[in-house]
Amino acid sequence: MRAIVIEQFGGPEQLVLKDIPDPVPGKGDVLIRVKAFGINRAETYFRRGLWGDVARVSGIECVGEVALDPSGTLAAGARVAALMGGMGRTRNGSYAELAVVPASNVLPIHSELGWPELAAIPECYATAWSCVVEQLRLEAGRRLLVRGATSALGQAAVNIARGLGGRVIATTRRPEREHLLREIGAEQVVIESDDLSAAIRKRVPAGLDAVLDLLGNRTFADSLRMVRRHGQVCVAGFLGGSEPVSFDVLTTFAPGATLSFFASVMYGQPDYPLTAVPLQDIVERVERGVYHARPVRVFSFDELPDAHRLMESNQAAGKLVAVVD
Repeated sequence: MRAIVIEQFGGPEQLVLKDIPDPVPGKGDVLIRVKAFGINRAETYFRRGLWGDVARVSGIECVGEVALDPSGTLAAGARVAALMGGMGRTRNGSYAELAVVPASNVLPIHSELGWPELAAIPECYATAWSCVVEQLRLEAGRRLLVRGATSALGQAAVNIARGLGGRVIATTRRPEREHLLREIGAEQVVIESDDLSAAIRKRVPAGLDAVLDLLGNRTFADSLRMVRRHGQVCVAGFLGGSEPVSFDVLTTFAPGATLSFFASVMYGQPDYPLTAVPLQDIVERVERGVYHARPVRVFSFDELPDAHRLMESNQAAGKLVAVVD
């Protein structure tokens, strides 16, 4: 089969198209004929060697058709979405014509959407749903601030929060993207800064109900200062860099505020079954236009180096996907 292989750790030019042996599913696996996949920042870290010794075929998610399910649960040809389960990290991932994925990380989907449109959904919408619904438990009328809202995950979170009736404040570093964020449901848009909490407290003196922080280490302490007593902050990304930061518990953490962390790598583990994510419902909301989940750009299989360059330039402003010809 054809696959995009990390030749050696380094820049986008290290993503090389090669012919490699077809993978063989083991017990508890599903073999998927990959039709399209989303491109994620984690894969740029894999390529650069920042997350240790990883699989040489990257890709943490895909959509496609079942080629073989040894258990017989999924019929050959059935449409499915898959994410995580070691893809791209401990086993070859979705940058290939075929991928072997643990059955626990494969969900059937029924949709008339094209493969590129479907590929924009799985990882970012599953993660956003888990953060907004399960971690932050957002309810109608509650105020949520999304830091890093123009990212694919951030836009998915805005969509889901608005669908729940939440009042969403979105942040961006680029004023020209305010229109995009309002179009997908943000009630207010503010320009991001490392000390944003002071400005937010002026707007909402009593404090926010929740913050979804996708910037990470550099900003989570500031996010904690935005929420009310019993408010919640969930960190689910490191768009601001993953460098460690020091902090003092007594002066950093707001009394009564809750801090949590979520990452999609947890999916498939006993406490985080992928079946808990209502992916079919999410797909149907995309079909109806309730969620705006269209890819901002679609790449061909052999254009993946260009996709990584765009991702690392921080100019994407949404989900990038690739199709397997």
